[in-house]
Amino acid sequence: MTVTAPSTPPNSAQSLGARSAAHLWGHFARHGDAITPPVITRGEGVRIFDDRGRSYLDGLAGLFVVQVGHGRVELAEAAARQAKELAFFPLWSYATPPAIELAERLAAYAPGDLNRVFFTTGGGEAVESAWKLAKQYFKLVGKPGKHKVISRAVAYHGTPQGALAITGVPALKEAFEPLTPGAFRVPNTNIYRADDHLSDDARKFGRWAADRIAEAIEFEGPDTVAAVFLEPVQNAGGCFPPPPGYFERVREICDEYDVLLVSDEVICAFGRIGSMFACEDFGYVPDIITCAKGMTSGYSPIGAMIASDRLFEPFRDGTTTFAHGYTFGGHPVSAAVALANLDIFEREALNDHVKTQAPAFRATLEKLYDLPIVGDVRGEGFFYGIELVKDKATKETFTAAESERILRGFLSTALFDAGLYCRADDRGDPVVQLAPPLIAGQAEFDEIEQILRSVLGEAYSLL
Repeated sequence: MTVTAPSTPPNSAQSLGARSAAHLWGHFARHGDAITPPVITRGEGVRIFDDRGRSYLDGLAGLFVVQVGHGRVELAEAAARQAKELAFFPLWSYATPPAIELAERLAAYAPGDLNRVFFTTGGGEAVESAWKLAKQYFKLVGKPGKHKVISRAVAYHGTPQGALAITGVPALKEAFEPLTPGAFRVPNTNIYRADDHLSDDARKFGRWAADRIAEAIEFEGPDTVAAVFLEPVQNAGGCFPPPPGYFERVREICDEYDVLLVSDEVICAFGRIGSMFACEDFGYVPDIITCAKGMTSGYSPIGAMIASDRLFEPFRDGTTTFAHGYTFGGHPVSAAVALANLDIFEREALNDHVKTQAPAFRATLEKLYDLPIVGDVRGEGFFYGIELVKDKATKETFTAAESERILRGFLSTALFDAGLYCRADDRGDPVVQLAPPLIAGQAEFDEIEQILRSVLGEAYSLL
């Protein structure tokens, strides 16, 4: 490898943003000579700071991650203590004390008999692991044809080849096809865009949406379908909550056809909706939970697939192996940070705080309904989407060109410039997504609403 000297020395007066263009390849990012990314250097509580010293309200908790807020010294200290003791050792036929303790703790939080914790380094890997487990489990119990998975339209489940196949956003998949075969889509729970005969009855709509899963299983053949992957509140498309009775019916369908129900809680777990695991907020017990993000509040990377005792049973014979793993899965430093993070959850009663404050967050965001560009405000807990429309009466959405001009050309920059970091997204219809740290309260809700009111009002004038 030939090493060349950087064109700009590290101590150059040139901005960090400009220097990033030389070597840093951003994730899900556009690049070009005219694009200079903001550089975030510090976080404190609910706020982040850039390299110019300017402060912003973190309205997305980093990326639905920083549950306990920024700058928690005790989490950094937990990482340092563990690194001094044992910085790394793999879980490949070995165990470490932090991984053992964290697995015990997650199993205690999880509902039902979800007692087996398989660690990964992130959410996409957890989803990938769940599909692989589902395939092997059915082979071991004499149903080798069951390998397909069903997920919902517009749902995002990760970027590895298997997780990406489960993802229901065509634009994210086209560049990487052909993907892992065997993934199929059903409608999501966006009641705002439901047909007229369903949109005025949430329970009826929920039954209709759930029954599409049964229909897909029948169409593909029950002997071929292994799992259904669903987020408690669907992220992509703008925070679609489940209608009343939806998950109760999905659980019945999965039991009827012997299909595993995977609750993808990479975003929704660890207090984002209220409980440690959001399946409990909506009253269902899945066969597998996938989780990541909030487990450490982002202070160190980790993820997990939590499986039921039933799924682990075929692997208890002393010879059968789940031939799958990651070098850094269950990393001892990350596990130690996760334990310290969960200590904060319990000591500060963050789950109760979310459940208590969630109605105020909703009510504050719903004040924006008086803006002509706001069509729908939806979500649960500290996880909300605001759908933007051209016409409230007809629910007319933006054209592709308008979405490019308004969301990317104006909103993303204008909201940030106004002091709010959040997300303008059009993987489905145009939305603004909000998920502040779980320590946020009415002062932060009001600040979010005031900034959105100003910027969204200006955005409507540009249509």
